[in-house]
Amino acid sequence: MNFVGRRKSSSLAGAGAGAGAGADAFGGKHAVASLRRGGRLPVYVASVFFVLCVIVMYGEDIRSLTYEPLARVPAPAVPAADAASASRQKVVVVPRRDISSSEKPAAVLHRGDQEKPKQHAVTAEPAPAVETPQKKVDAKIKKKAGKKAKKPRRQRAARKTVVPPALGVPETCDLSKGRWVFDNTSYPLYREEECQFLTSQVTCMKNGRRDDTYQKWRWQPKDCSMPRFDAKLFMERLRGKRFMFVGDSLNRNQWESMVCLLQSASPPGKKYVSWEGQRVVFHAWVRTPPSPSSFLALGFVPPREFNATVEFYWAPFLVESNSDDPKIHSIRDRIIKADTIAAHAENWRGVDYLVFNTYIWWMNTLNMKVMRPGGQSWEEHDEVVRIEAYRKVLTTWARWVNENVDPARTSVFFMSMSPLHLSPQVWGNPDGIRCAKETMPLLDWHGPLWLGMDWDMFHEAKNVSRAASPRVPITFVDITTMSERRKDGHTSVHTIRQGKVLGPEEQADPGTYADCIHWCLPGVPDIWNLVLYTRIMSRPAIQFS
Repeated sequence: MNFVGRRKSSSLAGAGAGAGAGADAFGGKHAVASLRRGGRLPVYVASVFFVLCVIVMYGEDIRSLTYEPLARVPAPAVPAADAASASRQKVVVVPRRDISSSEKPAAVLHRGDQEKPKQHAVTAEPAPAVETPQKKVDAKIKKKAGKKAKKPRRQRAARKTVVPPALGVPETCDLSKGRWVFDNTSYPLYREEECQFLTSQVTCMKNGRRDDTYQKWRWQPKDCSMPRFDAKLFMERLRGKRFMFVGDSLNRNQWESMVCLLQSASPPGKKYVSWEGQRVVFHAWVRTPPSPSSFLALGFVPPREFNATVEFYWAPFLVESNSDDPKIHSIRDRIIKADTIAAHAENWRGVDYLVFNTYIWWMNTLNMKVMRPGGQSWEEHDEVVRIEAYRKVLTTWARWVNENVDPARTSVFFMSMSPLHLSPQVWGNPDGIRCAKETMPLLDWHGPLWLGMDWDMFHEAKNVSRAASPRVPITFVDITTMSERRKDGHTSVHTIRQGKVLGPEEQADPGTYADCIHWCLPGVPDIWNLVLYTRIMSRPAIQFS
């Protein structure tokens, strides 16, 4: 309806039009004259004026009550036959005020022909839908959710805490120079049968070795003393951190030692080992009691539980090679990519302690096969003098360390070469066969031992570790000098070959089967880890919380 209000100048015709009818409906001028003669004009004018006032004051409410049923009643289903014609019509959205759910439409009002919406040409624009209070609420919720997704909650930065050194062994003390001391009171640091994570390759007593003296030697540095390994203290330092050995099977030998040294700090059921590609990972959960201040402030506080991992990553040359499969790598012609390290190094990111080594896999030949730059297959390679290839590989490795490691978070170590004991005549046993049946270290030997090691590679690794990474300090750990004296510590014939423990016949043929590269555990690698432990615990550390 369209109501037009008029003021004092309103006429009868105007009043009639305001009521919704034209002047012709009342007979025109004759009807007005008849009203005047009858004396009913004042009453009629007053009635019309009252109706106009009501319409002006409550017109909005009347219009809302009129159209509300039309907006709230769902559209009737369109038959399939009329679907095409109905799709050409747009749905008219009637403006209305929101009403409570208690209000119900009295009836369904049908529009007349003059109220039918005009038909428009079909366009790509979709027809607007009738909005309901529930749809509005849902739209608001989705809008808020979208805003939250675009602006995620800002996380607080990790709080850094500087942990002071737990030990006081100075950096100036050369831990590589000293002597072996027999100590059957404090050693071994763990029992072979008590460490469930040892592999058959290193469990010499289980594999038939009869003497256990090799387990009871302590290394005594010349100018200072190394502490006894404290598993709980070291595990606290590793709280929420990753410790990774990277390299060949001798670093895996050292990884097994570290696992056995640490596993006593974690209760049963809270530790296990998993294989993850080229990594083997020891997981340990440890509970630490709350601090005394927590008890005073909060009363009972449950102990905290944290996870630490000790990992080994197989990369015998550090750079990429054709021998990178951790389980199938017995390849005669070993070929390396001397300047390519990214595929391996991607797995080293974010590790808190990185311990590298590479040596024994270089000793098969005097020259190394190196893939040409841009080569597409392993056949495209050149032979390079071993020390030159070694220098190039270590330079590639040190460059990656310098460019990718955060020195505030990660400590980097490089282990020197582990010696082989293949020539017993060198240490005064001309009747010996490799390292078989050796039961004592060299205690009174003075001067160098010529065991066939490449000392040029030793010095190259030492120089690159000190100079090639100026931004990130690399600690060169000399284990060669102390290990040279331990001809008694190798697995010899008390080990495995091709996955099987050597039987009596193989053990009787040490010239063929004696392994004088790897070490029995407990044994010499425990001392290597004690050196790492001493260096790490004598330095401050940053703990993130």
